[in-house]
Amino acid sequence: MKNFLLNNVSLDSLTTLFSQAPVALAMLMGKDQVVEIANRQILDLWGKDESVIGLPLLQALPEIKDQEFPNILKGVYNTGITYKGNSVLAMIEKNGILNECYFDFVYSPIFNNNTINGVSVVATEVTEKVLSEKKLKESEIRFKELMEISDYSTGIYVGEDLIIDFANDQMIKTWGKDKSVIGKPLEEALPELKGQPFIGILQNIFKTGVPYVAQEDKVDLVVDGVLQTYYYNFSYKPLRDVSGNIYAIMNVAMNVTELVEARKRAEASEVEYRNLAEAMPQMVWTAGIDGAIDFCNNNMMDLLGCSEQTIGQLNFKEIVHPVDYMKLVDAWIKAAEKNTYFEMEFRLKDIRTSEYRWFLSRATPVLDKDKFVKWIGTCTDINEFKNLVSQKDTFLGIASHELKTPLTSLKLYAQVLERMLKKTGDEKNAQFAKKMDLQVIKLTSLIGDLLDVTKINSGKIHLNQDVFDFEQLVVETVEEMQMSTMHKIEIVTEHVGTVFADRERISQVITNLISNAIKYSPEAERIVINVKGDGKNTVFTVQDFGIGMPEENKDRVFEQYYRVSGDEQSTFPGLGLGLYIAAQIVERSHGKIWVNSVLGKGSTFSFSLPVVKI
Repeated sequence: MKNFLLNNVSLDSLTTLFSQAPVALAMLMGKDQVVEIANRQILDLWGKDESVIGLPLLQALPEIKDQEFPNILKGVYNTGITYKGNSVLAMIEKNGILNECYFDFVYSPIFNNNTINGVSVVATEVTEKVLSEKKLKESEIRFKELMEISDYSTGIYVGEDLIIDFANDQMIKTWGKDKSVIGKPLEEALPELKGQPFIGILQNIFKTGVPYVAQEDKVDLVVDGVLQTYYYNFSYKPLRDVSGNIYAIMNVAMNVTELVEARKRAEASEVEYRNLAEAMPQMVWTAGIDGAIDFCNNNMMDLLGCSEQTIGQLNFKEIVHPVDYMKLVDAWIKAAEKNTYFEMEFRLKDIRTSEYRWFLSRATPVLDKDKFVKWIGTCTDINEFKNLVSQKDTFLGIASHELKTPLTSLKLYAQVLERMLKKTGDEKNAQFAKKMDLQVIKLTSLIGDLLDVTKINSGKIHLNQDVFDFEQLVVETVEEMQMSTMHKIEIVTEHVGTVFADRERISQVITNLISNAIKYSPEAERIVINVKGDGKNTVFTVQDFGIGMPEENKDRVFEQYYRVSGDEQSTFPGLGLGLYIAAQIVERSHGKIWVNSVLGKGSTFSFSLPVVKI
């Protein structure tokens, strides 16, 4: 209603016309802006009734006296220029309460014979819309404040031109730009996105309203002047106004470049690992903490007759030799409980021949910050080696047995020769004969060790077990050895009761431990023997103050042919069989043997045997 003309139009006609209008209308006449006509709609907007008709506007709505509307109306009346207001705040009193209202309105001059007689009012209340938009704006501001401190990269792009309305510091850092990009179209701010799919995806969301989520998507960005490749988990989510129309898109992103590259490196390493595993002659495998194999190379699958899909279903009780199975289980449980290195020899059934073959299995736990991840292990075929060892043991057994007779004769001849030379007064040559006898004794001892080892390895060593007083045996053995050494053997014993074992073999163990203590402490003057019991076991301990050994070597001293060396290996002769034989005798007597040692300070060897009641 640009200009309202009253020429030849009656007041009644106008009143009827205004009352039927679908919008809020009023006529304010004269300089005092008297409410000449006001339909029901505008009266409702004002919060008034028909009693205000005929009153000057400021009497009808006294609350607007200090607001802008009277001056605007006055300006339209004086100038004849129409005024339009959008979402203008008006404080209107309704039911005795002053309310914050918002209106879209038009003030148009009313002409009668080219003279301005008044002003027409057309109004629409938009309070709900304005307040909703204000709440939306406030919510958006709070959201932006929250996103500004977020660890996620966040941006908001307005309109189909994708104007960057907001980007937090993380997003600016992600782009490798500065805050000057805000207010620019995304494609202008990041020209490197041209040719990449992201602009098209964003524009399509404006058309469809369907959000977009990406996992580990590749993005090329110019950072520090260099085009670089990154990977992001990100989402594009449409933002809607109170009318439900999409006005912007929110972009939330998380940089996962390091994670993706680490996984790619891991995958490449996995490929290299598998290729290496297939190139190795050994069987290579990995397993979880429960021992279930989750990977093995073709060598192992060929031997066991399985595939990658069925390897985890293997029942080792069916493929490990029955004699070795429980030993394997015990050793595995001990290693798994402590996450320590695993090593054991056992026999596996070759599915191709149904024969058992010897393998040496080794496994190392993989840890991540002391937390178990998996086992990595190998199985090496040692069947031929075992056969050779068996043949060697057979040969040594035969050779040692055959050597005993001539050595016995040689020892007898040396003793006779020594006595004869002494009778003739030839003391010098008699000493040579005595030394020869001592060497024969050493050789006889070595041959005895070799015979014992061959018997142990073949399972033919025989123990003549009986009940005897353990303390008495120790005292007797120590007295005998004290006669042949310059070291002082200090002994502390208590009556520990009787044991059931082979008396001669246990004496052999005690002799071996004392001999080693003397041999490996050449600079010391004494060793200490201790015998004690706890009612269930008797414990023998020999302590020396010699060279000691590193912590990592102490568990190997009971291995066959293993020898502890000083600065000069020749200083400590021997075959490395004594402790192996001692350990086998103790274990076959249902006892335990162990060692504690500190390098450079000495060692303490101990073994225990169960006490028996008589």
